Amino acid sequence: MNLPTLSLALLVALAVVPALPAQREKLPAADLEFVEKTWPEARKTQTGIRYLILREGTGESPKPGDKVNVLYVGRLLNGTVFDQATEPDKPFSFRVRREMVIEGWEQVLQLMRKGEKRLVIIPPEMGYGTRGQPPKIGRNATLVFEIELMSFGRD
Repeated sequence: MNLPTLSLALLVALAVVPALPAQREKLPAADLEFVEKTWPEARKTQTGIRYLILREGTGESPKPGDKVNVLYVGRLLNGTVFDQATEPDKPFSFRVRREMVIEGWEQVLQLMRKGEKRLVIIPPEMGYGTRGQPPKIGRNATLVFEIELMSFGRD
């Protein structure tokens, strides 16, 4: 095959490959505006979770099946606290990837290291979605958490 024929074949092949979809914004428009104004330096994962590392951790990250111990405060965008576990001697414990917490937590905790503290902004579809969790969390609520990964392991 000569160069012009190869170039034509490549163009034809590329024409039939569908374009990759642009990453869709996961936050509702009004929430997005507030989040970008309030936390402009927040990084964004491919799934739309935004986060700030408030304190670096060390070592490895939890893996599916690991039991994690965390401290956290959960807030709505208006600052209302809807849930928390803040006492170091009474952390919230659960196993990663056992469908015990919202999907946003499942993803974020696997990125964190022991001792790390993050501010995490979770889009509705990775939180409680269209059903919410009445009466504290309304439908399609964007959630803001401060999460500290105290420890984890296989025990």
